[in-house]
Amino acid sequence: MSDGAEGPVMLLDSASLWFRAFYGVPASLTADDGTPVNAIRGFCDMVARLVRARQPSAVVACLDRDWRPAFRVRALPSYKAHRVDTSSGIDPSDPTVGGGPDAEAAPAELGVQVPVILDVLAAAGIPTAGAEGFEADDVIGTLASGEATAAVEVVSGDRDLLQLVRDEPTPVRIVYIARGVSKYEVYGPEEVAAKYGVPVGRAGDGYAEMAMLRGDPSDGLPGVPGVGEKTASQVVSKFDSWAELITAVVDGGDSRLSAAVRTKLVKAAPYLTVAPDVVLVAKDAPIDWTGSTRSLPHEPADPDALAALAERWNLTGSVDRLTAALAGRDA
Repeated sequence: MSDGAEGPVMLLDSASLWFRAFYGVPASLTADDGTPVNAIRGFCDMVARLVRARQPSAVVACLDRDWRPAFRVRALPSYKAHRVDTSSGIDPSDPTVGGGPDAEAAPAELGVQVPVILDVLAAAGIPTAGAEGFEADDVIGTLASGEATAAVEVVSGDRDLLQLVRDEPTPVRIVYIARGVSKYEVYGPEEVAAKYGVPVGRAGDGYAEMAMLRGDPSDGLPGVPGVGEKTASQVVSKFDSWAELITAVVDGGDSRLSAAVRTKLVKAAPYLTVAPDVVLVAKDAPIDWTGSTRSLPHEPADPDALAALAERWNLTGSVDRLTAALAGRDA
């Protein structure tokens, strides 16, 4: 993905950024016709700030082609079911649907801005990457794990992506922006291990396994009733793999599991069987790209189009800051 220049490859969890921009930047920012542009301006400013702070060799905006993939819904019908917009006519219990691109209820004021963000990225020369039937997490997992020849930094406010951290063969770090871009935290194996109590030697896998046991109501992931984060991390730390843990659940004589915890895990056996299909990010998603280069665009790919977008949507300041950051110039 990189031309060999120094600096990490920066993979953006794009929706994570533009949702945060939408809710973090005043809605009073509009184009001349009254169309809101707060998410566009906030997104551009976030990317500019990240580029200046992290000095990447490349930036890729990763996209959801399906926010609720069919393969995850088949495994666990409750996956993101509570987020489905019932006015769309989509039945969240239908595993063949998996939620379409318009199924998740999102503010209309944000929806009108996303196409403009994509136009700005194209004109600026920042490539996008997606995969039909997969979430942005899967695109990020595939690029970070399968194609990376340089260090990778993943920018997201989603804890699920902490499962990707590693040191070898190339480092993968998560630039975690849940508290805002100005207060981002960088997570590698040591930081994940320290925060979540999983073994540092397999911090990424350990985090994913802990998340399976703990569950996540925001994603419709039930977890194991009665097993919270602390217990989950303690259980994970006693085993070298998920398969070894599941074998111990079946084997009533494995002393690494207390009777009480084992009873809870046995009751949750049907869920534990499908949890990896839902929680683990794919690392073989069929990536489709836009853009002609994978290295950092020091000049806009289409300066005229970018200027027109800036004028049409009242984005001049934000676009100037973005292009200056990409070029390594002062804003």
